Order: sequence, then C-alpha cells, then structure tokens
Amino acid sequence: MEITQGNRPEQNEERLKYPIGHFEWSGDIPKARRDAWIADIAELPGRLRGAVAGLSDGQLNTPYRDGGWTVRQVVHHVPDSHMNSYIRFKLALTEEKPTIRPYYEDRWAELPDAFAPVDASLALLDALHERWVGLLAGLSDADYARSFVHPETGKEIRLDYNLGAYAWHGKHHLAHVTELAKRMGW
Repeated sequence: MEITQGNRPEQNEERLKYPIGHFEWSGDIPKARRDAWIADIAELPGRLRGAVAGLSDGQLNTPYRDGGWTVRQVVHHVPDSHMNSYIRFKLALTEEKPTIRPYYEDRWAELPDAFAPVDASLALLDALHERWVGLLAGLSDADYARSFVHPETGKEIRLDYNLGAYAWHGKHHLAHVTELAKRMGW
C-alpha cells in the first residue's frame, strides 16, 4: 500500500502542532499588512470566546493533540503570552533596543491558574487586546521599526515583525481549538 505524503505520521503530527503553518515573513512590512495584522489581533478575543462557548469541562480539559495542552490551558496561555508581547512593545517604544525577559510558557501552563475556569482569561484577553489595538493603531512607521533583543537568540526583533508573529500566534492557538472541535464533532 502506498502512503501519500499527507498521511505520513510525522506530517500529521506537524499539522496538529501547527494547523495554520509556521509564521514566516521577511523583508519590508507594508502598512496594509500591519493593518491586517492589527485587525487579526482585534478580532481574536471574540473568535476565541466563540470557539469555546458552550464547551463542557470535559471538552475544555481535552488536549488538542497527544502530549499537547488542553483547550483550557490554551485559552489561559493566549493572554499570558500576549501580555508579555504587549509589555515588549511598550519597552521597545520607550527604551533603546531593550533586552526583554523571556518566560517559560510550558511552566506557566502548569501553574494552578491554568486549570481555572476560562472566563477570567477571556475577559483579560478582551481588555488586553482593546488596549493593545489602541496602541498599535497609533504607531508610526518609525515606531514599528523599533526593536527589542531576545536574550536567548541575541537577535533584534522589530516591532512590525513581532506584530505579525502575534497575529499569527492568536490564529495558531485558535486553530488548535477549532480543529480539535472539528475532529471531535463538537
């Protein structure tokens, strides 16, 4: 029996981990692309809230893949991660190429609040994204060219690139939830 590429186990695992693919961008990032990414960030709280609406505790406690986080942990992770990004934006806008502080997202996902009801994290995401979108919409081209340094890689990360990475990040985790719901028939 011939196995097609789409059915190879490692490709299926990659598809479960990265249901929308990896974020890739190089070169200049035009204003229209930034505006689309800002719209993605603005829409994420409502889309994530809709994706988990009506899910039972059992469904929220289902991992999106073997060895992956549960839906509940994913919902709590998104505002944790986006808060860090929001702070990184503010640091880069107020300091010259600051070195940011990384965090262990895998450890954060094991803390007690990662197992709490999701309502507080959804409300936090609403408020955070309202503030973040207001900030993003008011930035100039020169602001988006500012950067911070990630200490693990030593690389400078421009704010326009980081904007795209976090627009992708939100859609990435939203797809973890929606693709699981499709597979499970929820």
